[in-house]
Amino acid sequence: MMTIEGVKPGRRLGRSVLAVAGGLVAIFAASMAMDELMYAVGVFPRPPKITYETGSYLIAIAYRTAIGVGGCWIAARLAPSRPMRHALILGGIGVLLSLAGAVAALTTDLGPAWYPIALIVVTPPAAWLGGRLAGGKA
Repeated sequence: MMTIEGVKPGRRLGRSVLAVAGGLVAIFAASMAMDELMYAVGVFPRPPKITYETGSYLIAIAYRTAIGVGGCWIAARLAPSRPMRHALILGGIGVLLSLAGAVAALTTDLGPAWYPIALIVVTPPAAWLGGRLAGGKA
């Protein structure tokens, strides 16, 4: 069975999974690199030390939002079809990961609880923007 685009359905699913995984890997790699840069320049102390300086966390939210837009753009660009859907699926994964971070922040002393909650809030618009920049329809 062939689709209109000439790609078998099973192969298309595999390409979709790879598109979302590619965006997720890009987000993880860029986030880790930025975190290392922030440690190196002293914006954040190296773990296990914790800071509660609001400015540091606002910087982190800004770069994580930008990285999220970029990762969702990658997922949308790699998508075999429906780029916006792929970007939003990746955004949903981001919300779930941020929710896990919020639960961890509320149950242990990992920093201010508002930070992962803010990431939950900014992730869906970042995913939408990434999909939109990749040419996805709203």
